[in-house]
Amino acid sequence: MKYLIIGAGGTGGCIGAYLAKSGNDVTFIARGKHLEAIKEKGITIERARDSFTVKTGVSTAEDYNGRPDVVFVCVKYYSLESILPLLKRACGSETVVIPILNVFGTGAVLQESLPEVTVLDGCIYIYSFIKEAGVISLPSENLIFRINFGYRKGQEKTNEKKVCQIKKELKEAGVETYFEPEIEKVALLKFSLISPMGAALVYYDARVGDIRKKEGAVRDTYMQLTNEIRDLGRAMGIDLGDGLAEKNLNIGSSMPNDSTTSLHRDVLKGHASETEGLIHRVVSLGEKYGLDLPIYRKISGWAKEKGIK
Repeated sequence: MKYLIIGAGGTGGCIGAYLAKSGNDVTFIARGKHLEAIKEKGITIERARDSFTVKTGVSTAEDYNGRPDVVFVCVKYYSLESILPLLKRACGSETVVIPILNVFGTGAVLQESLPEVTVLDGCIYIYSFIKEAGVISLPSENLIFRINFGYRKGQEKTNEKKVCQIKKELKEAGVETYFEPEIEKVALLKFSLISPMGAALVYYDARVGDIRKKEGAVRDTYMQLTNEIRDLGRAMGIDLGDGLAEKNLNIGSSMPNDSTTSLHRDVLKGHASETEGLIHRVVSLGEKYGLDLPIYRKISGWAKEKGIK
């Protein structure tokens, strides 16, 4: 199958590189120095104990004119609208689109704009980032690289044969992969890891190690935010269970103490960030389901006052 990876950062770069290394037909959508480096030298994945480089196709969104079988959408939430022209041009009824974003419910959002396309929901567990143009770092000794995807509740199961093939080819590429019958629950579970951590760290300008401390405002806020996501899930009919914050800390154990989240990194650099999807959207969902989420509301108000976008 032909794979199109929209976004060649820490997430998309790893997915595409692993698939290409396994012999699959992969094209990245990239830009700037990252695009030029991949075009000239290929994409390099630096792991804790080894590294590899693989040559793939690469293009700008404007220049791409192929018809992929599978599209992994790996951009930031704020870029979704900007890639819609590419998706509408490149995708047909036989295309399967899998968004791999930090923000809960992205598949349903994209499906509204692509009614004839099979748009699934998905999420990923990975700690990776662009080290330099053309190079993606996976620095942890305890490498976690897991993709979960599936049809949403009530969604027509189109292109099932191709969906099964995606799972097979990801596994053959060395990616831990699961097809999920309850993808909304799995995606919200991932969101309960990344959103509270991102919100707490950006609010306190802190690091992961501050959350791991047994006491302190950063840890307390993280725990409260996670509990609010748990409560939101229950209001939506999704039970994430008890002890969620502790479980998520175990899942995130591969992140070094001095590391932070992509949300925090973007804010520190003054770049556009996923504040809308990771913080403000939670408050809006709470209002939709008649639930007050005071800690999210506080951080959301603080971010707006600071002009953080």
